[in-house]
Amino acid sequence: MHNIKFIRENPKDFDEAMVKRGLGPISEEILKRDKEVRSGKANLQELQQQANEWAKKIGQLKARGEDASEAIAKSKELKAKLAEAKKSTDSEDIPTELVDELLYTLPNIPDETVPVGEDEDDNVEVRRWGDKPEFSFHPKEHFELGENLGQMDFEQAAKISGSRFVILKGQLAKLERALCNFMLDIHTKEFGYEEVSPPILVRDAAMFGSGQLPKFAEDSFETTDGYRLIPTAEVSLANMVRESILNEEDLPLRYTACTPCFRSEAGSAGKDTRGMIRQHQFWKVEMVSVVDEKSSAEELERKVNCAEEILKRLGIPYRLMLLCSQDMGFTAIKTYDLEVWLPGQVRYREISSCSNCGDFQARRMNTRYKSDKGNVFAHTLNGSGLAVGRTIVAILENYQNEDGSITVPEALVGYMGCDIID
Repeated sequence: MHNIKFIRENPKDFDEAMVKRGLGPISEEILKRDKEVRSGKANLQELQQQANEWAKKIGQLKARGEDASEAIAKSKELKAKLAEAKKSTDSEDIPTELVDELLYTLPNIPDETVPVGEDEDDNVEVRRWGDKPEFSFHPKEHFELGENLGQMDFEQAAKISGSRFVILKGQLAKLERALCNFMLDIHTKEFGYEEVSPPILVRDAAMFGSGQLPKFAEDSFETTDGYRLIPTAEVSLANMVRESILNEEDLPLRYTACTPCFRSEAGSAGKDTRGMIRQHQFWKVEMVSVVDEKSSAEELERKVNCAEEILKRLGIPYRLMLLCSQDMGFTAIKTYDLEVWLPGQVRYREISSCSNCGDFQARRMNTRYKSDKGNVFAHTLNGSGLAVGRTIVAILENYQNEDGSITVPEALVGYMGCDIID
């Protein structure tokens, strides 16, 4: 959520930020509504003052034994007006519903280091790691390899659940489990993240806090009794500090979880219809950090390094991309994507996205920490470490052999108990 005080004081800067995000200038409309809200607050204060005066007058009349019926009637009238006025007002630093309906749908302000651009073609490559594998044969795509192994079944999954689902069996099912454990072990034992097993069903308030609602309601699955299935563990992990005042000395907080994730993939008809790239249900290891306002830029670089280390240990070539202003997510001020090389597709594909959200989510969740400046909104960050299904895709395509078998990356041999999937 945006700081209404910042918009009041810097309307031009706010408009410029929204233009970078692909939107038109909006501060004039926000401030128009804000003026109406503030006028309502002034009216509320006036009504409150009058109500206090009449209450005092009633007490004085009764003390003198005089008739107070007229004063009581006037007091009741003022209390009714006061109650009505309170419905449309909030505290001084939190915008009310009239302003909220605009602010809640506006993306975060891009960091000054973010390139201005419209789509992935305007993203900037930061670095590459690893050598692309060379094959003496034409490399297959992951779904060909998995189906030929008899351990990846899209057809039967479709009979059970429809399109964009998969059944993994045998060694590929074990590979999924091995990757979850491998990633969690590194993040907890080496990078200081605390492992969490969070709820995967959440209320709308949690989805709002992390930024999925109200703008992206159609992207999630909703139950008939008011729950939503999480699209990412970021929702649950970030909301672990909602409505909290933290101690600055306890920061940073770093959480990690491996959970199933659920996405409706609204608007993705025709995209990645074959294979495991774009699924309604998938496993992902997520990393969430809660830090003070001075540390979030450094924490983003650290988080990216944590995700990169997973790929390095697995020996999968990748490139790091800095996303442009219109390609990064709604809540982010800055985002890096890690893209792995897929020989079967002959292209790089995203496997991790790491974002700094500044205080955007903290304002929505009302998460603060005690500092020498008083209670300050915390900064939150999130990152995939990694998307498990896409990591399976990358392993199958990069470690495939001519006979259709898959060499197990050395780092996973201990988890798998074998060095070949065949």
